[in-house]
Amino acid sequence: MSFQLICFYAFAAITVGAALAVIAVRNPVHAALCLVLTFFSTACTWLLADAEFLAIMLVLVYVGAVMVLFLFVVMMLNLDLDPLREGFVRALPVGLAVAVVMLVEMLALIGVRTLQVAPPADPAVTAHLSNVRWLATALFSNYMLPFEVAALILTVAIVAAIPLVLRRRSDVRLQDPARQVRVQARDRLRIVKMAAVKAAAKPESTTP
Repeated sequence: MSFQLICFYAFAAITVGAALAVIAVRNPVHAALCLVLTFFSTACTWLLADAEFLAIMLVLVYVGAVMVLFLFVVMMLNLDLDPLREGFVRALPVGLAVAVVMLVEMLALIGVRTLQVAPPADPAVTAHLSNVRWLATALFSNYMLPFEVAALILTVAIVAAIPLVLRRRSDVRLQDPARQVRVQARDRLRIVKMAAVKAAAKPESTTP
């Protein structure tokens, strides 16, 4: 069994274990950290399959942006500083464990690239094109239909998410921006004309 195959099995096992931990742990911060490890291990398996672009996009978009946003949202939900610090201390060992596993995976990838005597030919170099231009040409020519289907699926997901978020609730006071824009001055202010009436004089009190 080659070292590359061993690394593949190790990355796959870590990916499956971290994915199960996402739905098994009860702490949301621990679940987010396990999801980061899942994405990173998946990117490592893609690097073994020579899919560098997909691996880098997975790390930059999901690990570097989406998961960091999730962590900030989870940590900022509780505005009390003392529980926030306590949660950080409890999540620190899990964060260190995830960082150590990610470091080991990166070192294993370096070892795989070092032991790889004859790397496969780069199709972009063979076509005398840059990597981005070759990928764009292949994506919008050979794989145009899957690209359009993926765009349609994402559009349907966005449209379906809007009604889920804008559902009406009877126990919450909501604002209607359209109604606020249509409001006029006479709807908020009413001038009433009244005749001036002189108040009757109070009788003087007499003391015996």
